[in-house]
Amino acid sequence: QVQLVESGGGLVEAGGSLRLSCAASGRTFSRYAMGWFRQAPGKEREFVAVIAWSGSDTYYADFVKGRFTISRDNGKNTVYLRMNSLKPEDTAVYYCAANRVEYSRSRYEYDYDYWGQGTQVTVSS
Repeated sequence: QVQLVESGGGLVEAGGSLRLSCAASGRTFSRYAMGWFRQAPGKEREFVAVIAWSGSDTYYADFVKGRFTISRDNGKNTVYLRMNSLKPEDTAVYYCAANRVEYSRSRYEYDYDYWGQGTQVTVSS
C-alpha cells in the first residue's frame, strides 16, 4: 500500500514558477514509477510526466516539454514537479500517482495503482 500526499500548489501569475511535491508513505516507494497528471475544470484528467523508479528515465507530455521537470528523491520518499513559464492553461488540479511497473512510461490512468488527493494550481493572466 502506498499513500500519496501532494503539496505546493497555489496561485501564481503567468510566467511564474511553482514546485509541487508528492510525499509517499510505504517502504516500497523506490520501486514505483511515479507520474503527475492534471485535471482542468470541465476536462478529463491528462498525463503530465512520469519518472522511473531510479530517476534515470523521464517522459513528458508534449505541452510541458521544456517547461516542467519531474524528479524524485527516494531517500525522502518524494517526487517533485518543477513548473516554469506557467500559462493560464496550466490551471488545474495536479495529482501524483504510483505505478508498480518500475520503468513505466505510461500516460494512461488505468496503469497507475495509487493516487493522491490533488493540489490546485491556478495561473492568472
